[in-house]
Amino acid sequence: MNEARIISCVLAAALLLGCSRRPPLTVGCKSFTEQVVVGEIVAQHLEQRLRIRVGRQLNLGDCLLAHQALVTGQVDLYPEYSGTALLAILKLPFDPDPAIALERVRREYRTRSQLEWLDPLGFSNGFALAIRGEDARAGRLETLSDAAAYKPGWVLGVSSEFLGRPDGYRTLMKTYDLPLTDGPKGLEPGLLYKALAEKQVSMAAVLATDGPLMSGDVKLLADDKKGFPPGQAALVVRADVLARYPGLRQALSELSGKISDTAIRKLNYQVDVGRRPPTQAARDFLREAGLLR
Repeated sequence: MNEARIISCVLAAALLLGCSRRPPLTVGCKSFTEQVVVGEIVAQHLEQRLRIRVGRQLNLGDCLLAHQALVTGQVDLYPEYSGTALLAILKLPFDPDPAIALERVRREYRTRSQLEWLDPLGFSNGFALAIRGEDARAGRLETLSDAAAYKPGWVLGVSSEFLGRPDGYRTLMKTYDLPLTDGPKGLEPGLLYKALAEKQVSMAAVLATDGPLMSGDVKLLADDKKGFPPGQAALVVRADVLARYPGLRQALSELSGKISDTAIRKLNYQVDVGRRPPTQAARDFLREAGLLR
C-alpha cells in the first residue's frame, strides 16, 4: 500500500471515529444558573428515556448566541422564554396575554427558522420588583400600582441589564411612573438582595425566579397592569431533529408543566446559595417529580 493510500485510510478512519463519538443529541442553554439546571434536567431525562448519549453545551452565552447555535445545528434544543423570543430575537412587540404571545412565537419560529416551541415547562421568568416584607406589610403594598402611590417614594436598585433593556427600566417607568427619590442605583445582580436587606435601596429590580426569594423577608410586587412581557419557559427544538427521533417529542413533553415557579426558585437557591452541583440538583428534581426510573 503506497503512502498516499495509507494517509487516506487513516483520515477516513479518524473521520468515522469522530462521527461515532458525536452525541446523537446535544442540549444547549444560556450562561446562567437557571438555564444550566434546566438544561441538565432535559439532558438527564433524555438519556434515561431514549437510552442514548446526550451532549451538553450549557454555557452558550446570551439569548442571541444560544439562538444562533440552535439555528446552525451546534445544539439541537435549548430552553427559552416567550417574552425574550418576541422582543430580543424576533424583534416584535409583546402581547400581555401569555397564550397569545406563545402562539405568536410558535408561528414565527416555525416559519422563519423551522424551529418548534414545545408546551411550557411550567414556570415564567422575567423582571419583577421586590421590596422588604416589613415595608410591604406596613404600607399594605401588593402591586406596582400600590408602589406608584406610595408617598415616601423609592430608592431603586437595578442591574445594568434591567437599565438597558427596552422591557426593563423604561417599561417600568412608562407603565407605573414610580416616585423615585433619586435616579436608579446601578448594582451587580448578585448584590441586589444584600442592598435591599441592608436598606441601601428600598426596591430592587430582580428576576421572578431568583433563588434568594426562597429565603429572607422579601415581597414581589404584582405587575397588575401587565407592563412586563410574559416570560413562559419552554424548550425550542429543531424540526429536523424531532423528525429524526420519533420518541423525542413524547419524551420532552413529559417535562411540560413539571417545573413550577416554586420548583425553579428552589433549584436556583440550591445551586447559587447551597452550592449544589447542577447535575445533582437536576437528578434529585427528576426523582422527586417521578421521572427518574
